[in-house]
Amino acid sequence: MSAGEGSSKGPLDITRVLAALPHRFPMLLVDRVEELMPDQRIAAIKAVTFNEGFFQGHFPGRPIMPGVLIVEALAQAAGVLAVESLGLSGTGKLVYFMAIEDAKFRKPVEPGVLLRLEVEFVQKRSKVCKFAGRATIDGQVAAEANFTAMIADPPSA
Repeated sequence: MSAGEGSSKGPLDITRVLAALPHRFPMLLVDRVEELMPDQRIAAIKAVTFNEGFFQGHFPGRPIMPGVLIVEALAQAAGVLAVESLGLSGTGKLVYFMAIEDAKFRKPVEPGVLLRLEVEFVQKRSKVCKFAGRATIDGQVAAEANFTAMIADPPSA
């Protein structure tokens, strides 16, 4: 067992999320973490509000969160899981997408919902991790995907 495995962290407020991720408004898509089991899984929340900029054009009269942003929200939750599991929070390390597979969209995500982001490790190496994620609304699957990410240093200025 690695350090922290089996012990839950959470909830993590927005301050802890900001320490783990480099994303900021308007690209930050994780509002809080409800549960984090280091080296295992995370459950996070994205509060989807009508004030999101993408709703202006996607689609007028029928606002739906773009699927690519749902997958990005899952990836950001995975980033928090990876950074917290590896003890890298606050270091500036970045988590980059390498692959997205088997993405499926089951239910439209509309303004006014709490999108639950559930992600688990499938495989973890020192710099490359594989994840399985699903986004749910009131227990119903809205989207799911498998993805691979790499942990890297930020580009030098």
